[in-house]
Amino acid sequence: MKRTTLVLATGFVFLWNSGFIGAEYGLPYTGPFTLLFWRYLALTLVILFYLLVRKRFRWVGWKVAGPNMLIGVLAHGVWLTCVLLALDNQVPAGIVALVVALQPLATGAFSGLVTGERTHFYQWLGLILGFLGVALTVTFRMDFGSYTSVFGYLIPLGSVIGITIASLIQRRMEVKKGTNKIPIDLALFYQSLATTLALALPAIFVEDLSTQWESEFIYTMTWLILAVSLGAYALMWLLIERIDATRVASLFYLGPPVTMLMAWVAFGDKVQMMDVAGLGIIVGGILLSQVKQRNKVSVKESSR
Repeated sequence: MKRTTLVLATGFVFLWNSGFIGAEYGLPYTGPFTLLFWRYLALTLVILFYLLVRKRFRWVGWKVAGPNMLIGVLAHGVWLTCVLLALDNQVPAGIVALVVALQPLATGAFSGLVTGERTHFYQWLGLILGFLGVALTVTFRMDFGSYTSVFGYLIPLGSVIGITIASLIQRRMEVKKGTNKIPIDLALFYQSLATTLALALPAIFVEDLSTQWESEFIYTMTWLILAVSLGAYALMWLLIERIDATRVASLFYLGPPVTMLMAWVAFGDKVQMMDVAGLGIIVGGILLSQVKQRNKVSVKESSR
C-alpha cells in the first residue's frame, strides 16, 4: 500500500470510529433522537448548499429517490439510533462497535438471497462464528438481573439489522439491470433528508428537542457533522478510487479495537479478557468468510 493511500486509510479509520466517541460526548447534553436530528438537519443543509453552489441539485423522481431515502433511514437513522440508545444505556463504546462489526459478515452471508449471487458455506460459517464471539463478550458483560442492562446490550443488534438490510438494498440496486444510479453527493442528500424527517417525530414528541447548547456540545456536533459524516465519507470514496472496494470494506473490521482504544483514552473504559476473546473469535469469523472468495480470485487471476 502506497504512503498516500496508507495515510488516507489511517485517517478514515480514525475519523469513522471517532463517531462512537463523539456520540458519547454529546449524549449528556441531549437525547439520542434529538442529537441525531440536529446532526442530520445540519448535514442535509450543508449538502444542499454544496449541491446548489455546484448546480448539481435536482429532483430525480420517487422511483430513484425512494430507495435512496429508505437506505438512508436504515443505514443512518436505525443504525445510529440503536448505537446512541445503547451508549445512553451505559454500554461501553467498544462493545457497541464489537456488536456492529457483525454487519459485514451478515451482509456477505445474506447477499445471495437478495441478489441471486452464490453465498459460500464459509460465509455462513463466518457469520455464525462472529455471532458467537459477540455473544461471548456480551454475555459476560450483561447483568441479567437488570432489565436496563439486558436491553442496552441487545440494542446494537438493531443497528446490525438496519444497516445490513440497507446494504442488501444497495447491493441489489447495483446488480439489477436498468436501475438508475445517481451521483454520490446527491444520493447522500436524499439519504440525509429522509433520516432527518424520520428522526423529527421522536425528537420532537418524545424528547421535546430538549438540548443544552453548551460549547462542548457544539464542538462535538461540529466534529460529528464535518469530520465523521463528511470527512470520513469523503476519505472512503478517495480510497475506493485508489484500491478496490473489498479492501476498503475490510477497514471497517478495525472498528472494535480502534474504538476500544479510543474509549480507554477518552473515558477510561476498561477492556476485559472476554472482550479480547470475543474480538479474536470475530476476527476468525471474518477471515473464514473470506477464504473462499480469496481462493476464487486467485483461480481467476491464474487463468488470465
